[in-house]
Amino acid sequence: MYAPASVPAELASRTGHKRERTRMLKTGSQPKRVLLVGLDPATVDFSDPALPPGMSAEKIHAGVKLALADMAGRGWLAENCFVNPDETAVPTVEHQLAGDRYDCVVIGAGVRLPPSRLILFEALVNAIRRAAPQTAIAFNSRPEDTGAAAARWI
Repeated sequence: MYAPASVPAELASRTGHKRERTRMLKTGSQPKRVLLVGLDPATVDFSDPALPPGMSAEKIHAGVKLALADMAGRGWLAENCFVNPDETAVPTVEHQLAGDRYDCVVIGAGVRLPPSRLILFEALVNAIRRAAPQTAIAFNSRPEDTGAAAARWI
């Protein structure tokens, strides 16, 4: 169901942190890199009782923004990778991992908590393990605690 397929065209052009990468090359520093993988909020059924009460797309977007700021404050480079709960999820993550080295991948609670997402969760964990076997995998309970989840492993 979530087997790798061709990479969607919109993923072919990654943005990134070019200015920060240039600075790192000049100074020789290597900050920790973290990838946050979660469901695109537009695809989430917020009525699912497995999700935290009161969660919404707006709260997810705000939480991801806070998480990215928290990790930047720790001196880490962090990127968000929203996936759709379909056959594009695995290739989306594989493509993201192929582009850079990460110290930790944090999988969001929206992927791992609902029982209906078990197969997707397993597929993503195995894709991460295959694409980046040296990378730690962590799990958050909400977007705001992503930095703490990554900090447990890096």
